Amino acid sequence: MAALAPPVAAVRVAVRRALAGLPGAGPVLVACSGGADSLALAAATAFVAPRLGRRAGLVTVDHGLQPGSAERAEAVAGWARELGLDPVDVVPVRVAGRPGGPEAAAREARYEALIAAARRHGAAAVLLGHTRDDQAETVLLALARGAGPRGLAGMPECREVGGVRLLRPLLDVAREDTRKACAALGLTPWEDPHNADPAYARSRVRVDLLPALVAALGPGVVDNLARTARLLAADTAALDELAAAALADARSTEGGLSVDALVALPAAVRTRALHAWARELGASPAALSHRHIAALDALLTAWHGQGAVHLPGGLPVVRRGNTLILMYGLAHDEKPFNA
Repeated sequence: MAALAPPVAAVRVAVRRALAGLPGAGPVLVACSGGADSLALAAATAFVAPRLGRRAGLVTVDHGLQPGSAERAEAVAGWARELGLDPVDVVPVRVAGRPGGPEAAAREARYEALIAAARRHGAAAVLLGHTRDDQAETVLLALARGAGPRGLAGMPECREVGGVRLLRPLLDVAREDTRKACAALGLTPWEDPHNADPAYARSRVRVDLLPALVAALGPGVVDNLARTARLLAADTAALDELAAAALADARSTEGGLSVDALVALPAAVRTRALHAWARELGASPAALSHRHIAALDALLTAWHGQGAVHLPGGLPVVRRGNTLILMYGLAHDEKPFNA
C-alpha cells in the first residue's frame, strides 16, 4: 500500500481537528472555487467527514466576473458529485452595484451566498479554505491600515455569521502544501488571475511584499505572522469579555452609560466597551472607525463641554452630566461634533 503523501495527510488532519466535536447533525459544506486551497480542502473533507459520521457537501459561488466562470463553477460541481459530496450547489451572485471596492463587493456577495446555502441545507458549518499564508497576508494588510489588535488578530478559526458557523481548518497549513496535496491526488487547480492582479492590494502583498519579507527575514516569517494573529486573537477575546462585563456595569437607568464607571476602566477595556455600545446603537461596523471611538472617549476623559459625537448613521451621542446618551433629535442650539 502506497504511503500517504505528507501534504495530503496534513490537510486531512486539519479537517479532522476542525470537525471533531462539531455540534449539530447537519452536513458540512465546503466553499470551493476550484483553486488549490479549496480543492484540497474539499477532497480532504470528502474523505474525513464520512468517517466521523458526518455528511459533506460543497458550494461553489459564480461571481460572474470573468469569461467562462459559469462553466468553471459547473465543472467544480461535477467533480464534487463524482467525489460523493452531497449536497452540491452552484450559486451565481451579482457583484456589480454593491458598495465598496471590487474585492469587498465580491466578498460580501460570496458570504451572503454561502450563508444562504448553509441555511437552505441545515448545515452544521461552512468550511473555508484560507491557509497560513492567507493569514500572514491579512496581518500585513491590517498593519498597513493601522488596525488595532482586532485587525492584527487576522481571520478567526471559527466565527458565526447570521447564525451560521464558518470554520477555517487550514490556517495552520501552508499554501504550498495545498498545492502539493492536489498534485498528489491528481487534481488540477484553477489559477484565479485576480490573485496576481496588481490592481488588488492583497495580490500585491502576495506577489511582491510577502516574498520580499521571506527573502529578507527567512521562511519563518510567514509562520511568525500567523502566530502573531493567534496570540492577538486570544488577547482580544479576553479583553472583549472584560469589556462586555464593564459595559453591563456601566449601563444607567436612563438607557445611557455612566461616565464614572467608564472613566475608571483601563483604556483598552473602555474603548472596547464604547465600540460595542456604538454598534448596539446601530452604527455600521464597517463605517465605525477609530476616530468615532476616540471622540466618544473624549466625552469621558477630555470633557470640556463639547457637543454631540455623530456616529455612522447619523447617531448623535452627547454627555449629560455623568451620563452618555443617544439623542434621537438634537435641539437647535446643540452643536454637533462630527467625528
